[in-house]
Amino acid sequence: MPGWRDHSMLHDEFEFLRREMVERQIRHRGIRDERVLSAMLAVPRHAFVPIERFSDSYSDTPLPIGEGQTISQPFMVAAMADALALRSHERVLEIGAGSGYQAAVLSALAQEVIAIESLPGLAATARERLARLGFANVRVIQSDGSVGWLPDAPYDAILVSAAAPSVPQPLIDQLREGGRIVIPVGDAESQQVVRITRHGGQALRDKLYHCRFVPLIGRHGWPEAVQKAPFE
Repeated sequence: MPGWRDHSMLHDEFEFLRREMVERQIRHRGIRDERVLSAMLAVPRHAFVPIERFSDSYSDTPLPIGEGQTISQPFMVAAMADALALRSHERVLEIGAGSGYQAAVLSALAQEVIAIESLPGLAATARERLARLGFANVRVIQSDGSVGWLPDAPYDAILVSAAAPSVPQPLIDQLREGGRIVIPVGDAESQQVVRITRHGGQALRDKLYHCRFVPLIGRHGWPEAVQKAPFE
């Protein structure tokens, strides 16, 4: 990147861009939880994108990370974390770990994060990256996230970082009473982030944001063929 001649200059520039990102893209759009804002400020987004995308690290857009997948727009990462209303003691399941960025943000807000990624290459890279960066309370597991992860259930919160045709029943079943799922639901043309709260044996639904995510692939997601033409 022209003009960034040493690591200290690079660090200072990224820190400045990250502060701008939090103020302009997130706080000014209505995210007010200081814990979420602090988490977004603390996690270096540039460390979760390919090196050729460093100059776009803090832009207001999703970015490709390989294998037809993306790292989500910063606002959407913050908004989905905010919708979970985490208070530091929770066990959180994330479906669609991708680069590991959303899991890193969640790790600052919860006690434990289990991140599921169906693609072996992305799972291995995210696992190595999160460990190298010191996110010790995150585990990355390579599996079909559309069926959840039964060994560590129930969960206080579940975040799905890919669009499903409907809310997978296994995720609702693995949610603790009072727990929340935040998930994009829809098709290639129209998607919406919804929040499901488990209350008294019922799944209560709130509609939150219009969005555009890559498809959730798996038994309770979209067929694998859809992965060749991602939504986002």
